[in-house]
Amino acid sequence: MRLITRAFGAVITSGSLLVGAGLAGAAPPEQAGVDTLGVVGSIAWAPCETGAPEGVECGTLSLPIDWNEPRGEKFDLAVARRKATDPAKRVGIMLINPGGPGGSGVSAAYDANTYFSPEVQASFDIIGFDPRGVARSQPVRCSVDLLNAQPSLFPTNQAEFDRLKEYNRDLADDCRARSGPIFDHADTIAVTNDMDAIRHSLGERKLNYYGISYGTLMGQQYAERFGHRIRAMVIDSNMDHSLDVKAFHATEAATAEDSFVEFVEWCDRTADCALHGRDVSAYWYDLLARAERGELGDPDDPTVPVSAETLTSFAFSMGYGPSWYYMADWLNRIGATTPPPASAATASADEVARNPFQAVFCQDFQYRVKNVREFEGLVAEARRLAPHVRGSSLGHYAVASCVGYPAKANNPQHRLRITTAPKILMLNALHDPATAYAWADNAHEQSRDKTVLLTYEGWGHGVYQRSDCTKGATDGYLINLTVPRDGTRCAAVEPQSGPTALDAAASTLPAGPKPGLPGWQR
Repeated sequence: MRLITRAFGAVITSGSLLVGAGLAGAAPPEQAGVDTLGVVGSIAWAPCETGAPEGVECGTLSLPIDWNEPRGEKFDLAVARRKATDPAKRVGIMLINPGGPGGSGVSAAYDANTYFSPEVQASFDIIGFDPRGVARSQPVRCSVDLLNAQPSLFPTNQAEFDRLKEYNRDLADDCRARSGPIFDHADTIAVTNDMDAIRHSLGERKLNYYGISYGTLMGQQYAERFGHRIRAMVIDSNMDHSLDVKAFHATEAATAEDSFVEFVEWCDRTADCALHGRDVSAYWYDLLARAERGELGDPDDPTVPVSAETLTSFAFSMGYGPSWYYMADWLNRIGATTPPPASAATASADEVARNPFQAVFCQDFQYRVKNVREFEGLVAEARRLAPHVRGSSLGHYAVASCVGYPAKANNPQHRLRITTAPKILMLNALHDPATAYAWADNAHEQSRDKTVLLTYEGWGHGVYQRSDCTKGATDGYLINLTVPRDGTRCAAVEPQSGPTALDAAASTLPAGPKPGLPGWQR
C-alpha cells in the first residue's frame, strides 16, 4: 500500500480530496421511485438467444431514453434472470452488474452459476441487465475506421492536443449519428432509474445488488437516490466519484505502479517466476528502451511490433488476475525477439463497432482538460508517481478520451451522500491495479454511517471469489444481513503459479475500451 498511500496523500488537503472548483455537482436528491411515473411495464420472460446456457430466461423492458421526458422515445433494456434454485429459501431479487463502462449484465447472469456460491444462488433470483447503450440494450455504435484512426493520447504540443480534441468530437458525432439519442443519455444517473424500473416491473418492494468495478458507481448512486429501496448491497472494487481530474489521474497512476512493484516482489520470492533471480526492474527498463527504439516484436507473433505503450498496457492488464506467471513468461520471451519487419497498413471497408466507453464515462466524470500545458502536467505527475509503468493505461485513456467534450456532463462528480440506505458492504483489494484501495477508503469515509469496508490484503481486481474469508463474509451479509465488522481484513492468497496459470491468464482478462486494455470490470 506504500505507493498508493504516498500518491493519495499528494492529492489530499486536510483530510479531504481536492475536487476541482466548478466541477463537482451536488449529490442527486433522494427519489421516491419510478413507480410514481406510470411508464414502467412488465417483462415478458422467454427463452434466451441461441447458445445461452440452461436455467436462464430473458426479456426486455421498454424504458424512456430521457427520464426527464418519461413519455418520450423509448428503448428496450435487455434483462436476464436465473431464478433462485431453492424457492423455499428465496429472499428476493439480486441485480448484478460486472462493470465497464460497457460490461454486459445479461452475460454476467449467464455465468452467475459459476460466479456466486450455491447458497447465494438458492436465495436470490439473479437479475442481469445490459445498461443502456451496452450490448443488447440499444448499443452505442461507432465507425471501426474512426476508432482505429485515434491520434496519440500523449500530445506534446498544442497542435497535437487540438488534433486529439477534434478527433474526440468527430468520434462523438459519428457515434451519435449511428446510435441515436441514447448516446447522450447513457450516464449512470439514467441507469439507476433503469435499475429501479426493473425492481418495480418485478413487483418487488426492495432489491439486493452486487456490482463490481464500474458497477459500484451504479450501486453508490442508486443508494444515494433510492436508498429506501435497498435490502442489501455489495459494491466490490470501488470507484470514487468525488475526484477531480488531477486526483483521479494521480491515484490511477499510483495503484498501477503499486501493482507492478508487487509483481517484482512476487517474482523475487517465487521460484516458478521466469524472471526469478534477475533484477526485474532493470530488465523492464531495458525492455521499455528497446520498445521505444522499435526493437521488440510480440513473441507469439514476431511480425507484430511491441511499443512501450503496449508493454505498459500489458503489465497493467496482467495485474487484474493477477496473471503474473504468464506475465513473467511473456516478458522473458519478448527479450529474445528481434525487430519486426516494417509492414504497410491495410485498408478495410468501414465497419461498425459497439463502443459505449466515452458515451458513459465522459457523462459521469466532468474531466475536460483545456490545453496541452494542463495535459502535460497530468502526464508528468503520473510518471513521477509511476516510474515503471508511466501512469495508468486505463486512467489516462479515460481522461484523454474526454478532451473536447462539452463542458457540462450529465452526471458530474460529487462527494458520496447516502442518507436512507441500510448498511452497505464495500469490498476492495489492497493492491488492485484499476480501482485503487484509496478510492474505496475515500468513498467509505464519505459514507461511514452507511457503509462498512472489508479489505482483501492481496492482489488483483475483484474481491468476492478470492478466499473463503471474502466469500463467506459476503454471503453471510447478502443472505442473513450479517454485517461484517467495519475494518474486517481477509488475508492474501498467493497468485496462481505453474503451467496451469498460462491457460488461466488467457481466459480471465476482461474486455475494455480498446483491444489489449481492460476496463473497470471483471
